[in-house]
Amino acid sequence: MVQKVTVHWMSLEQALEKSKLEKRKIFVDVYTDWCGWCKHMDSTTFLNPAVASYLNDHYYAVKFNAEQTQDIFFKDKVYRFQKNGSRGYHELAALWLNNRLSFPTVVVLDENLTLIQPVPGYQDAGKMEAIINYFGSDSHRRVPWETYEKAFTPHH
Repeated sequence: MVQKVTVHWMSLEQALEKSKLEKRKIFVDVYTDWCGWCKHMDSTTFLNPAVASYLNDHYYAVKFNAEQTQDIFFKDKVYRFQKNGSRGYHELAALWLNNRLSFPTVVVLDENLTLIQPVPGYQDAGKMEAIINYFGSDSHRRVPWETYEKAFTPHH
């Protein structure tokens, strides 16, 4: 019987609290309620046992709604919701996504909460596994992504 593994999602606040006790990278899934590809990634990619296990073992995994309206205190600054037409966006999402608000986008923060890189678009399980291993193993510091991706062997 295969053990069903699910990602232990938490709020940004919970991840920040946990990182005070044990430093880890933070993996942020930036989504919106109306984003179909975000929901598809939830029901496929994030249910993959290899992806879920790696995220749980190496990261604090955060779900971040890019259109949430509450203020968030992050790295000594308050980030707020900005109304924009009928919708709007959260300033923290805009910061992490370099103002390119496309969803889904996953964001990786290092152990000091510094943005490493946003990765926009739907990612299937194989690609996501490569991405989280790339940053999780600090390979991004020494190996170009193209080289890493070619050599990467998924575990699923």
